[in-house]
Amino acid sequence: MPRCPDDDHTGSRIREQRKLGRLTQRRLAERIPYSYSLLNQVECGARPATADFVTAVARALGVDTTVLTGQPYVTELQQGRLAGLVLPIREALDLYDLGADPSLTARPVSDLIATADELCQAVRATRLRRAAESLPWVIAELTHIAWSTPSTPVWQALASTYRTAHDIAVKLGYVDLSTVALDRMDWAAARASDPCLAAIRQYKRALGYHAVGAPAVGQRLIASGQGLLARESSRESLAVVGQLHLGASAVAARAGDEGAVRTHLDAAGELAERVGGEAGDVHWLSFGRANVELHAMGAALAMRHYDDAVGQAREMRLPLDLLTSRRARFQVDWALAEMETGHAERALELLVSARRTAPEQTRYHPVARKAISGLVRSARSTPDTLGHMAAWVGL
Repeated sequence: MPRCPDDDHTGSRIREQRKLGRLTQRRLAERIPYSYSLLNQVECGARPATADFVTAVARALGVDTTVLTGQPYVTELQQGRLAGLVLPIREALDLYDLGADPSLTARPVSDLIATADELCQAVRATRLRRAAESLPWVIAELTHIAWSTPSTPVWQALASTYRTAHDIAVKLGYVDLSTVALDRMDWAAARASDPCLAAIRQYKRALGYHAVGAPAVGQRLIASGQGLLARESSRESLAVVGQLHLGASAVAARAGDEGAVRTHLDAAGELAERVGGEAGDVHWLSFGRANVELHAMGAALAMRHYDDAVGQAREMRLPLDLLTSRRARFQVDWALAEMETGHAERALELLVSARRTAPEQTRYHPVARKAISGLVRSARSTPDTLGHMAAWVGL
């Protein structure tokens, strides 16, 4: 019998769905016009899954074919009615070069600037739907004002809304939209002459390359962001530079460069001491000692030092005022580490806790999906709680 790897491929997703349906391979083979032997080979990755094979299996399991082919967001976004929220954001991002809109009556500038900040806060509190519903109108009004009566605070607020658009797009899996949003952020930050916003944009770009495994580009983007603030010494700039070092540690961890990880974490730790406290007031970065510790654990996880990650997580004491998005991400990362070290029950408890903390973020987060998928693969039988979690994220 071929050995089944843990690679993320169509066969492994068929195996997940079969186990969630509490079917053996032979029972599933009886429901499709293909042999048990072929099913076994496809699940192990020894044979490719043809389109007809996938269609037959999807029909037998009662799932959408995209669940098996690796496009998990499509069905889930339709069920959550979130797809309808994304189109208005996309349209609002296209207004940037159209000038003032004579048909638009904008709210007072002070109200819009405050609202832009509230939207950034809402995303970090994981209220994604609320932020997504309001964001297009705020972008449209700020764009109108930026063209009709431009000022630095208006351009800064507009750049902030573009950042929020990026964050929402990333959390919902719209990579193409997140890239457009960052381009718009650069456009507005340049007009605001705000190096901190420009540096944050480079940080966000670097994390995107980190996610797809392109550390060299990510490192150059981090260096570019640091260069923008080389002559700055304000508390704001120190916090942003510190966050750039944390981003660099994540990029280095993905590349397996333990020395660089340590260098950047040490630099971030020194800056956290200079900034003092958790600088959540600086562009909602939540930069501080706790965030340095969270990135150290994340680096261990990225380098597959799962025992180290578990040890760090169990010793960590998070501040009570830590942003909800960071707390939920910590729980998800911790769950993955526990799953990888064989502590399935604890991992499931943490995933359930993350769901309570930030349901929208957890539901669409790839690490949560990876942890749940791993639990399903390793389970001899699927407990009801795990089955409910798997169904909830669309596995």
